[in-house]
Amino acid sequence: MKLGIVGLPNVGKSTLFNAITNAGVQSQNFPFCTIEPNMGVVSVPDERLKLLSKIYNPKKVTHASVKFFDIAGLVKGASKGEGLGNKFLANIRECNAIVHVVRCFHDDNIIHVDGRVDPKSDIETIEMELIFSDIEFIERRIQRCKKVVKGDKNLENALNIYIELKDFLETGRPARLFRNEENSDIVKELALLTDKPIIYAANVSEKDFLNGIENSELYKSVEAIAKDSKAAVLPICAELEMQIADMKDEEKLLFLSELCLTKSSLDRLICACYELLGLISFLTAGEPEVRAWTIKDGTKAPQAAAKIHSDIERGFIRAEVIYWEKLLECGSFAAAKEKGFVRSEGKDYLVKDGDVILFRFNV
Repeated sequence: MKLGIVGLPNVGKSTLFNAITNAGVQSQNFPFCTIEPNMGVVSVPDERLKLLSKIYNPKKVTHASVKFFDIAGLVKGASKGEGLGNKFLANIRECNAIVHVVRCFHDDNIIHVDGRVDPKSDIETIEMELIFSDIEFIERRIQRCKKVVKGDKNLENALNIYIELKDFLETGRPARLFRNEENSDIVKELALLTDKPIIYAANVSEKDFLNGIENSELYKSVEAIAKDSKAAVLPICAELEMQIADMKDEEKLLFLSELCLTKSSLDRLICACYELLGLISFLTAGEPEVRAWTIKDGTKAPQAAAKIHSDIERGFIRAEVIYWEKLLECGSFAAAKEKGFVRSEGKDYLVKDGDVILFRFNV
């Protein structure tokens, strides 16, 4: 999973990136400090792996991972190449989802590129630049389609959808609000910037974060926008995350507990992005390795097996499945099998989050 962290200059996105990846990316109080997209690979926290490891004592424990890209800030006119716009737009295309960091705090020591703190305006600035880029892209697609349509009904249908979509974008609304059951496949194939899943990371002050974000008017404005635009929203405090970034796990848990928090922003952000993208994890467990594998919810057993190796999908016979909690209860896969808790599932089985699976195959 690739997540692009974006936002106007000085909203806290590089601070957040530093905190959650502990990558030490330069963070300065001026625009365009981040010139290239910095990438950090983060392990997905999963308590299930730790618990299963107590049974198997494996040589290796492998978490699922998320790639975070800290993408250069942009300003109005990015779609026309202003600031670092061209690089911004090119880099964001490679991501599965967008984490849009929105400034929801006041601090006279941190300048705002527009001279004022206004989450609604900040969101509109980036959204419109993405829309302008999509309009330019769809215009080129329309011109190419007109040249080759020649009575082809499928192409005619696609062309009509392209034209409707262009008109829709020109009203200032993103492509994800245009998509429906009839046009979904055609719109998805375009891979437009404004069709990507998006989560607004509302960067609030430490005071607001700890005392109750429901009292923050700036946060509530982001929440309202998210509701109207089919986006998710998550309150974060990047400065607070920086404080715990270098702590050991035990210290971090104690610190969070003292603040009456159960999860860090990283944990909550990953969970929110998994939900946004419709992702789940299945597990494999044995003495060599205990591991989590990320798949789309609704994936069938053979396609889940392909995440491990294509040969397993090709030679798939069956999947021996048990829910992780039941495996812990039994103490071992063999004991669970003896008690009849291990199910034998075929090619049409839809893998569930938390399934521990042993794939049987022959190639």
